[in-house]
Amino acid sequence: MATLYLHHSSYLDHLTPVGHPERPDRIRAIDRILEHERFQSLERDIAPMGTVADIVRAHPMSYIDMVHNSAPTEGLIRIDADTTMSPGTWEAAMRGVGSACRAVDEVMERKVSNAFCASRPPGHHAEKDRAMGFCLFNNAAVAARYAQAKHGAERVAIIDFDVHHGNGTQDIFWNDPTVMYCSTHQMPLYPGSGAASERGEADTIVNAPLAAGDGGEEFREAMDIAILPRLEAFSPDLVLISAGFDAHVRDPLGGLRLVEADFAWATSKLMELADRHCGGRVVSLLEGGYDLEGLARSVAAHIMILMKS
Repeated sequence: MATLYLHHSSYLDHLTPVGHPERPDRIRAIDRILEHERFQSLERDIAPMGTVADIVRAHPMSYIDMVHNSAPTEGLIRIDADTTMSPGTWEAAMRGVGSACRAVDEVMERKVSNAFCASRPPGHHAEKDRAMGFCLFNNAAVAARYAQAKHGAERVAIIDFDVHHGNGTQDIFWNDPTVMYCSTHQMPLYPGSGAASERGEADTIVNAPLAAGDGGEEFREAMDIAILPRLEAFSPDLVLISAGFDAHVRDPLGGLRLVEADFAWATSKLMELADRHCGGRVVSLLEGGYDLEGLARSVAAHIMILMKS
């Protein structure tokens, strides 16, 4: 079976202020590198529109209405200090949700081996009822809830290796024993959460913070010691990856020193775990990554491993 790559031109229409790191060129950089012949076997498809019914499992209706009603007809508006909306943002965000749910369908129904969703805006900072950190809707949380509601997944694991802690995903699943959220991230760094002591009400939150200057050795140790054993014990029915690539050494927003081989290694480890516990079911969702070269090369390395399934 193939690896599914979901994308859409609307992701280019979510505009941000000049100089903002979360910009349309991120998607262009990914699209360019995936034109290489080594990616010819990717199964490519267009991200569908999501539905409010998909989102409301992770965010209250009042919040969804706020985001929808905030969308401008021209220009840019700020939702918070660094999160903006343009006239194209609502469709981009809805296709991000739709992409995540479609990927879950394809993987859970064994139509593809695994899937990668190259969408923006990202999602892991979006809390239940708060947009922040470039994020409006939490795509990983929506995907987890969708897998449970539509496909009967009893336990869903979300692994987040973005340089920033996914405070939104942690917030949404803090009290939930059926979803395990695991994160490696730099501390201290925005948004300030993610201490190892933050474990959730059901002990299903696993934070493995790293320090500025840490590289592949420290990252792999955190995965091997803090995260992978917990995932093994949890035995998920689906593995979701919040695939942020801003822990790359080139990235301007972080201070970690990962390289493409580190992301490939982590991807391989998560795929091996998924093979043991859930028939290889993996859905990967783009989060951060703001140096275009580092992002493109890291996504390529990530997808090359997904394609080996």
